[in-house]
Formats: sequence, structure tokens, C-alpha cells
Amino acid sequence: MSPRHAYVHVPFCRHRCGYCDFTLVAGRDDLVDRYFAALARELRRVETPLSLDTLYVGGGTPSHLGADGLRRLFDLLHERLAPPADGEVTIEANPLDVTSALVAAARGCGVTRVSLGGQSLDAATLRALDRDHAADDVRRAVGLLRAAGLVVSLDLMTAAPGQSLADAERDLAGAILLGPEHMSVYCLTWEQGTAFDAARRRGDLAAVPEDAERAMYEAAIDGLTAAGYEHYEVSNFARSGHRCRHNEAYWEARPWEAFGPGAARFDGRTRTTNHRSTTTWMTRVLGGETYHGDVDAMSAEEAARERLVLGLRRRDGVGREAFWAASGCDLDGVAGSTIRRWVEAGLATDDGSVVRLTRAGLLVSDTLWADVL
Repeated sequence: MSPRHAYVHVPFCRHRCGYCDFTLVAGRDDLVDRYFAALARELRRVETPLSLDTLYVGGGTPSHLGADGLRRLFDLLHERLAPPADGEVTIEANPLDVTSALVAAARGCGVTRVSLGGQSLDAATLRALDRDHAADDVRRAVGLLRAAGLVVSLDLMTAAPGQSLADAERDLAGAILLGPEHMSVYCLTWEQGTAFDAARRRGDLAAVPEDAERAMYEAAIDGLTAAGYEHYEVSNFARSGHRCRHNEAYWEARPWEAFGPGAARFDGRTRTTNHRSTTTWMTRVLGGETYHGDVDAMSAEEAARERLVLGLRRRDGVGREAFWAASGCDLDGVAGSTIRRWVEAGLATDDGSVVRLTRAGLLVSDTLWADVL
């Protein structure tokens, strides 16, 4: 069966934030034409156009292409990737890029949803996160997008250097007032090789204490659920009917296609990741060479274990019957003793049909996955 979901990576940004380890190039707009040529070549491996339920264009910053570049991108994509009228089509955007012209272009391209990298509504926090926009840019962007009828997913980041719990709570309250249909709340991670990681090693930056980080996360859960958002995944909250369908495909381990540098496609068992270097990916694609990097081919049991971890990120949890139908593996055979241990520790619930993490489990979820994988 052909994948019903596709991801396209646009690697261009005007600025690389200090915490970012994504596949991107900043200040290299001279590569845009070559990128389009390579993307067109990679798309040729889709011999029959895919009828999609969701299409997600991420980065990098797709909005950095501007209105004309966005139209050029979607003209190219629509030759091989065809979301239906009721499909979900998402682009990521930087607040500074959101103009009336960009919004009109997005609507004309069939975009239904915009994931906006706001991160904060506090000037000091934005500076601490090395962002290149101001709080008013976020407010203006959300206003333009919502006025055009686009679904807005706003990203917020907590545990920024120097951020207090009160700062995070003010951010959250301000974001709720903007009325986005979806919010993603992420804790700052100190990825190896980033500028922030180097600064921390030098002693120039310090991480927020773990107890403060946890308090910020709990404040997000409480504040957003009180405001009517459904907490449906570890970091994601949505108003009724506005869950991210594309990300749910990932968490349910459905097959998906992916194109562009650093993009990873999945066939249900094997994950194949394109080369992370934008220039290397372009050179290899245009030269007719192999352009993927890592290939993770899992056994049936390994795939089932990954499916369990992804499923437990969702507040709906993992149902035994659905798990068996999707993986061919018995949930208790894969992780029965681990689940029982979590339940005894108050980290999960198990009613005999569905296993879910409790709030206590969510707070330490990243440390639990090693028990399964």
C-alpha cells in the first residue's frame, strides 16, 4: 500500500539559533535553485503520484522561501504529492516571514495549517534563545494567519537559560490569549555540537535546574488543559478537532515518504534517512549517486518495541488488540514485565485493554524508553 503521508525538508534559514542541530543552511540563498533541481530529481522516484492524507513541509524554515518560492515549491510537489481536498497540509514558518503576501500564497497552494516557531512572547527569553524575532512579530503573525482561516500551531519553548517559572507561566498565558488551535510546548535540549552546548561547556550558559524544568512542564499541562486544550501527546495540545494528523501518523508508526536533506522515510520496518549535509545531498542526487545516509532496518520485534514507545507518547495510550493487529506481536510478550513494573511505580495504568502513562510517567518518559528499546 502506498504511503498516505509525506514530509518535505526545506533547509534554508536566515539565522541558525544557538540550540538548533537541525539540517539547515543559514545565509545560503544562493543554493535555492540547486535545491529545487535536486528536489525535483528526488521526487522522480515516486513513479505514480501519491494520494496523501497529510503533507508536512518543515525545515529549516519553508517560509524563508517567500511567497514566490512557496508557490514554486508547491507547483513542484503537486506533480507527485497530491493531498485531497480534506487533507492536512502544514508548513513551518518563522514569525518574521509571515506577511499578507506569504499568507495568500500559502492559501493558494492548499496549505491548511501553519506551525509557527514563536518559542516565547518575552523579550529576554527570546534573546536567551538566540531568536531573531520579537514578541510583537509572533502576535502579528498569528493574527494574519488566523484572519486568513489557517489553523495555527504555536511552538513554545521552556527551560531557556535564565527563565523562571513565572516567566514560563506568563508566556503560556499570553500564548493562550492569541487563540492558536494547537500548541507544542518543548523543553530546551542541549544538543551536542550546537553553539549552546559549547557555551555551557565553557560555563557561559547554564541549564535551568531539573525541578524548575519539571515545574514549567506541569504548569503547561495545567494551564493549557484549563484553557480547553486537549493534552494528546507528551508535548502537544490541541483544541477539539485540531490534533496534528501528520504527527499522529508518526506516533502510530504508519508508513510515510520523505524528501530533502536529512529527511527520513519509513516503510513500517525500515527507516532510511537522506544525507544530512544539504550540499552533499544536492550533489549526490544531481549526480545520480546514492544520497541516503543511515538505514535502520528493524526486525519485527524491534519495530514492535519502537511502536510501543511511540504509542505511549500519546495520551490515548496503546491498546492490546490494536498493537497486535498492527505489529503481529503480543504486547505482554514484548514488554509485559516492564509495564507491570511501571504500574507498580505509579508511572503507568493498565486496565487490561489499554496501557497509558500517568502524569508521573510523562514527567520521566524519556528515561523509560530504554526499558523497552
